[in-house]
Amino acid sequence: MGERYLKSIRLLAECMQGFERFSGESVRRSGLTHAQFDIIATLGNTPGMSYKELGERTLITKGTLTGVIERLEQKGLVLRERSEDDKRSYFVRLTPCGEAAFREVFPKVVAHGKQLFAAYSEADFDEIDQALKKLRQSILDSDRIAGVSNATSPSKEKL
Repeated sequence: MGERYLKSIRLLAECMQGFERFSGESVRRSGLTHAQFDIIATLGNTPGMSYKELGERTLITKGTLTGVIERLEQKGLVLRERSEDDKRSYFVRLTPCGEAAFREVFPKVVAHGKQLFAAYSEADFDEIDQALKKLRQSILDSDRIAGVSNATSPSKEKL
């Protein structure tokens, strides 16, 4: 295999960066950053969740999560409440304004992103899914062997 995998990793990274640039257009028009949109999209249609759960379900690192939530709170889109179970942690939920933003922005961002995949067939999606799931499983297996805690488990798929 040699360094062949590096070509695939580069291609995967280029696709992700390109998709973020493409989808970023509709996110920015809504007045949100990618990270803020990720939190609103994750909290949408839920009663809310703990910081820990939110961190596990989003693509945001722990170090960034608090600041993003604070900015969303300043915009009046989320509310942080102390957890009744653990006074050291917070529960985060969308405010009525946050719910309205979710209902307005989420469908637009999804529709915009779908444009890139208009020419893909079900077989194309199945092929991509199979390759990505195989890669994800290799990463999870490697993490388990190394004893690394992986916050992005296979059960945390969003869309």
